[in-house]
Amino acid sequence: MKLKKINEKLQEALIENGLIEANTMQKETFSTLKSGADCIIIADKGSGKSTTIVLNVIQQLVREGEESPRALVIVEDKAKVLEMEDLFEKFGKYTDLRVYGVHDKGDMEYDKNYISTGIDVLIGTPNKLSDMFTTAGFNVNRLKMLILDDADPILKLRHETKIMRISNSITKTQRIIFSDLLTERIAILADKMLVEPFLFEIEEE
Repeated sequence: MKLKKINEKLQEALIENGLIEANTMQKETFSTLKSGADCIIIADKGSGKSTTIVLNVIQQLVREGEESPRALVIVEDKAKVLEMEDLFEKFGKYTDLRVYGVHDKGDMEYDKNYISTGIDVLIGTPNKLSDMFTTAGFNVNRLKMLILDDADPILKLRHETKIMRISNSITKTQRIIFSDLLTERIAILADKMLVEPFLFEIEEE
């Protein structure tokens, strides 16, 4: 996949999975996401938002010389957690990134113990992550990225308060919202959470 200064190990895994050419979204957002700026990215279903999330997280976290930075990815449900874990496994094949997913049906004690051994990327549902952040007292000072995937259905379930609670517990991080549509709810949440975000409204060719 041709993207400026893309990590070679990531590139190798992408090509191996048939991702030779970057799509419009990946081309347009890559540099801005890499810069660490807050972003809102609006694109149709099936336009590769999950792939864009995974490749950008891997790109940000596999640079050498950094002390285990972390990314937090909030997704709608268990199915989405598993799908995202699968993508990280494929595209992170040649890195040593440790990825872990939590969802509402998982065992809280097991999850907390596993995470305490050290991970780089945590994927989870709003309910589970909110409970964990309330009870576990994670060290969130090293979080580099907080990503909300498919924001529209998540906000329709009225998870704003939980998402804000998680966001407010993190002082400095890059915050990114992905959605199919830019709704009023998303605009309100972005206004509270994001700092001078870049807005991308992607139309695939």
